[in-house]
Amino acid sequence: MADDLELFWNNLLSRQTELVLLAWETLERDEQRAVYTHLIRMVSEEGWTAPQRRSAEVALQVLRTHRAQEIEDLG
Repeated sequence: MADDLELFWNNLLSRQTELVLLAWETLERDEQRAVYTHLIRMVSEEGWTAPQRRSAEVALQVLRTHRAQEIEDLG
């Protein structure tokens, strides 16, 4: 389980479109909402390193570009 979680975050924060989307597709709707909110916090709140912040920005950009309807539906 811990390995799966680590792989999930590695993929989501990989800055590679295919891996970001692969990670995203493993989530249920409630999990997507929580992860999306977390990514927003990573780019907007203090306490994250510049590389972490950049990885979150890329993930958000990928999701907003390739999963726009899903993101809108998260409400």
